Amino acid sequence: MRLWPVLLLLAGCGGAPRADVVLAPVDPNLHVPDYARRPFERFSRANAIAITFREWRAFGAMVDDGPPRAEPYPRADNDPGLWQRVGDYWWGGLDAGSRESGWTPRYNEFGSPYGGPAPAWSAAFISYVMRMAGAGGLFTYSALHADYINAAANGTGALQAERPDRYAPVPGDLICLPRGEARGLRFEDLPAPRFTAHCDLVVAATATSLTVVGGNVGASVTMKHVPVAGGLLAPGGAVLDERYDWFVVLRVRYEA
Repeated sequence: MRLWPVLLLLAGCGGAPRADVVLAPVDPNLHVPDYARRPFERFSRANAIAITFREWRAFGAMVDDGPPRAEPYPRADNDPGLWQRVGDYWWGGLDAGSRESGWTPRYNEFGSPYGGPAPAWSAAFISYVMRMAGAGGLFTYSALHADYINAAANGTGALQAERPDRYAPVPGDLICLPRGEARGLRFEDLPAPRFTAHCDLVVAATATSLTVVGGNVGASVTMKHVPVAGGLLAPGGAVLDERYDWFVVLRVRYEA
């Protein structure tokens, strides 16, 4: 359990907390709506996909099937109404009591503008979707995709890591690629020390194409289409998508 909000409050009231003060632990589900915390419905593929579509529409239903851009996108996530929505992803997707739960694209947990780039929120987006869909304790909520990818590689919770050349993703699954210094990471390397990555949620699938949606893609919630053959991202071991090096599929076992 994280205690930083309580510690901050006590420090703001004059000095360090006294040794005889007992700090109450923070319920990590404190920010979770009752419909998702209990949950009112079982963790379901239909709800995860519907929530993803809802957030995609809220950002203007952007579709980007071009190659990754070197120049920065206009920051849609800084617009009035949208920066607060991304704040909801941090607030609802990350555990209450974590400093990340207070983040937005414009302000840190103290309400101050960032001195540099704002934290990437793509993992917070996936965490939000999973939590609101009723995943409860079956998902590893994190600001880093690597944490739940590694959990899937270990067979923890509702996620199971699958090879992109052997498993055909279905709607509700996640597909992931390594980023930055982690480029070149392979399925065989999992679980791996913490690394940067990105994951999208599959919202539709055919034998030749996946429709996926991810957060913080072009500073928005964005849809793209990914080529597959026979449903596979990497038939014969070679990834078909020339833009992105998808290295793992996370099968989400909603039936769990």
